[in-house]
Amino acid sequence: MALSLRSWVANEGRKNFILVVWLAVNVVVFWRTFILYSSGPQYHYLHQMLGMGLCVSRASASLLNLNCCLVLLPMCRSILTCLRGTLKVWARGGRRLLDQSRSFHSACGTAICVFSVVHVSAHLVNAVSFSVKFSDEFPPLNMAQYRGQDPRIIILTTVPGVTGVLLVLILFLMFTASTHCIRVGSYEIFWFTHNLFIVFYIILTVHVVGGALKYQTNLDTHTPGCLPANHSRLTANTSTNQERELEGRIQHREPICGEEARFQSHFPETWLWVLAPLCLYCTERMCRYIRSWTPVTIVTVARHPCQVIELRMLKDGFKAKPGQYILLNCPSVSSFENHPFTLTMCPTEKKNTFGIHLRVVGDWTERFSQQLFPKASAGDQILPIMQQRSFPRVCVDGPFGSPSEEVFSYELSVCVAGGIGVTPFACVLHALLDGWSQYRLRRLYFVWVCREMQSFYWFADLLCSLHHKLWQENRPDYLNIRLFLSNTSALQHLCEERYQPLRSRLMIGRPRWKLLFDEIGRTNQNKRVGVFCCGPKGMSRALQTLCNSNQHPRTTFEFNTETFC
Repeated sequence: MALSLRSWVANEGRKNFILVVWLAVNVVVFWRTFILYSSGPQYHYLHQMLGMGLCVSRASASLLNLNCCLVLLPMCRSILTCLRGTLKVWARGGRRLLDQSRSFHSACGTAICVFSVVHVSAHLVNAVSFSVKFSDEFPPLNMAQYRGQDPRIIILTTVPGVTGVLLVLILFLMFTASTHCIRVGSYEIFWFTHNLFIVFYIILTVHVVGGALKYQTNLDTHTPGCLPANHSRLTANTSTNQERELEGRIQHREPICGEEARFQSHFPETWLWVLAPLCLYCTERMCRYIRSWTPVTIVTVARHPCQVIELRMLKDGFKAKPGQYILLNCPSVSSFENHPFTLTMCPTEKKNTFGIHLRVVGDWTERFSQQLFPKASAGDQILPIMQQRSFPRVCVDGPFGSPSEEVFSYELSVCVAGGIGVTPFACVLHALLDGWSQYRLRRLYFVWVCREMQSFYWFADLLCSLHHKLWQENRPDYLNIRLFLSNTSALQHLCEERYQPLRSRLMIGRPRWKLLFDEIGRTNQNKRVGVFCCGPKGMSRALQTLCNSNQHPRTTFEFNTETFC
């Protein structure tokens, strides 16, 4: 498919611009540090001993400092949510750029892993150089204790070496546990290993205290490479080759040193890079921790088909917008794990309750469902709080911003959901049911793809209520509902009479996305269409490709995707 420049710029332009700027900054920092250590006079003698290993190790260390500084900023969820809400400061393009914060976090994390490998490799070469090229002329410059010392001893008996080994181990655990298969298959492993970042930063600040690399401090009285003042004595005690070298340098009239070269370890700078973002992140986490301990009352729980549970809660001072999500913690299940769930109902002026739908697909949700529905209770019915049993204590952190907030900022939006990915759009539908005329949105395409017929019952009542409301208010074209049943092995229908409006909108098979985009593109020229997706990665990639390659140049499709994995 040919790319549509206008749509590609809208979807990829800002993201790629930030990526190019970030890469350019990394290249500049690497190059400047490399040149400094390769040609800087204060590193003349150290460079003679270590060669390229010195330049590469220090240049990669600078990039580690830079990316360790940046990697925490995209994870300041509350700050990003506040920035999203500052509409007068951030245009829609800026807010959409904030949605890429998790991708930027991953890019910085990948850079840290790559440059850690480069840094470690360079220092392994340096350890060998310290042993083989031991300097008898400048003993303070050496990290080895004597010529020919085993490089492994140098690494395992020094502060930089020991802390470096620990940092590599922690980084390896964090990186491997961040892979998609582990995050999805065992979120607990991902959560616990990822929170080792605190230990990582503490060891990182200690890593440079050992002062393995030194620079010359008396450049004004000792020109690097000058002849020592006692060169005649040295000539008497040196070999023939060294004598010839000294004689050649004398003939070239090289300056004679006023004093011996003095060396000093660098002042540790890593903490200067990471202190501000680390303090900012830790402060935010502390505030969120305090906020999350505000009492939450579970009002009702309900069990829906296909292992889905609906939870409605009440919390003082809780305000949220459609499309936002919360982090849910249940101490009786796990004291430390916080899992993200999109709000399916937000507090309004009439109702202070908010709700989520969660699917029982893992260990945490399985244990949580057992807390909500003890085996002795009848789990098929809605359980009001007035019953003679207590629900487990839960903590709610948030709400936090997400791409689905932007549904109302377009005149035309397309919401595409796959299975339980319908949750962010359920909140949008609830908001429209409360009053659609207050929003800029004038037409909404709602596409929902499920494998099982029973999944549609999660929000069938909500869809029918909104359909009836719009017909009563003479806006039948406001909401375009398209339901797709992808599993054709057992064809079924929505049998209940009250779901009559959905029967004609239920289709068997998978959506033909290109036809849908062609239809929207033809009828909405010179408009920006917001496309929102929450579902499998394959669906998301297909929609993103279509948005970037639409055949209607006068229509711009702006792609937004919702994902927590």
